[in-house]
Amino acid sequence: MEDWVKKIVEEERKKRNIPLEAKLLNGNYYLYRSTSRYDRVTRKAVKVSDYIGRITKDGITEKGRETRSIYEYGNSTLVYSLSGDLIARLQKYFPDRWSGLYALSVVRLMDPVPLKSVKDRWEKLYVSREIQAHLSSNALTDILRDTGSDIGAQMDLFQSLITESRKLAFDLSSIFSRSENLNVAAKGHNADHIYLPQVNMALAFDLDQYRPVFLRPLEGSVRDVKSLRNVLDEIHFDGILVLDTGFSSQDLAEIMRSDMKFVMPLRRNQDMIDYSMDLRSSFVYRDRGIRSGFINRNGFRIYMFQDQMLMAEESSTFIRMIAEGRRKQNEFQSEYMKFGKISILSNLKDDPQTIYNLYKQREEIEQAFDAMKNELENDKSYLGDDDSLRGYFFVSFLSLYMYYSIFVLIRAADLTSKLSVKDVLLKFSKVYKIVGEKKESLSEIPSSVEKIDRLLGTNIFPKRLRS
Repeated sequence: MEDWVKKIVEEERKKRNIPLEAKLLNGNYYLYRSTSRYDRVTRKAVKVSDYIGRITKDGITEKGRETRSIYEYGNSTLVYSLSGDLIARLQKYFPDRWSGLYALSVVRLMDPVPLKSVKDRWEKLYVSREIQAHLSSNALTDILRDTGSDIGAQMDLFQSLITESRKLAFDLSSIFSRSENLNVAAKGHNADHIYLPQVNMALAFDLDQYRPVFLRPLEGSVRDVKSLRNVLDEIHFDGILVLDTGFSSQDLAEIMRSDMKFVMPLRRNQDMIDYSMDLRSSFVYRDRGIRSGFINRNGFRIYMFQDQMLMAEESSTFIRMIAEGRRKQNEFQSEYMKFGKISILSNLKDDPQTIYNLYKQREEIEQAFDAMKNELENDKSYLGDDDSLRGYFFVSFLSLYMYYSIFVLIRAADLTSKLSVKDVLLKFSKVYKIVGEKKESLSEIPSSVEKIDRLLGTNIFPKRLRS
């Protein structure tokens, strides 16, 4: 190999921080990413090479870069500008795979295409010129499998986030799979009552910083307090947990015996609720009048809240059902005691308004949990094995983390009723960057995009280029 080729390859190794090799084919030199993967059939390491580009004395002419001269700029630059913290963590815990993980996560955020199309989608984004990622089908397979098998690195990254958290919303849920090779999947019924393997998962969300801090598939078929306890033992969290109403009476007893700090809404038919409780205080939450009170019981506190607008709505609905013959008049008085009321069990002794705000914070992110699960339903589980599935969940977590980096800006600007994260990404994608031989230039910036850029305070586009 000629000396100038060796020098360029060595420079590229240092710059990209990945194993590289040069190959001489038909008188020309070509650069390849050289790695290996474990073949489960032969039980041996198999060498894998991914083509990067042609080596010339001027440097590397990468595949796909010879002809492409226009890139989606606004959307990828927005995400990249908000990703400094995440990239630093990925570089620390996944030094050999961080660029591929980041690129795959960005593509899933932008447009969750099938894995085979990820490379093409990434190369349309301007950020692909900043971060060199290898996204061939073989490379993606290796990234998912290697990341999924590296539970230690995942947990280190999660713990780095959780250490900064004091209040977490915790959710247990499941998604369904048609893959026959997943040991973590257990049988269950989906929304259409079809009996399919399901993958249980746990997600934790930081309520102060408004970001996810943990997402993992769970082993086994049980989604209960034991799963919660196992996760808590892994992540070493001693703050406040805000739970949902999905736990059974048996789970509730287990939670009450534990030493974790918790806030948990109760089902309306829980025996411990006293609907005759005096509601002696009140406050306003988003223009809605809320009456509140609490009772102490066996070292715990049961808080009760009555939303006055919800009480009127439920009362009117019940009267309508009486008129339609679906309920009886003599049932009204006993049911009236429950109208508009929400009961919350906690071992925290705080003012009712603080407890109510914690409960409503969790309610605000429920829709995002559902959206995330819908995203996972797209292609998740034709994945071939448990390691790949774990890697896929981790990539989904990274995408959700990026999603919330944009959402918090929308929320801070009080635009959640007018803009979604997908709206922002779509509008910003209309701004392109044209790359010429000697200079780069932006396309015209629509006034609507300029306005969003200003309201969110992102400052992606130079003022002098605005039209």
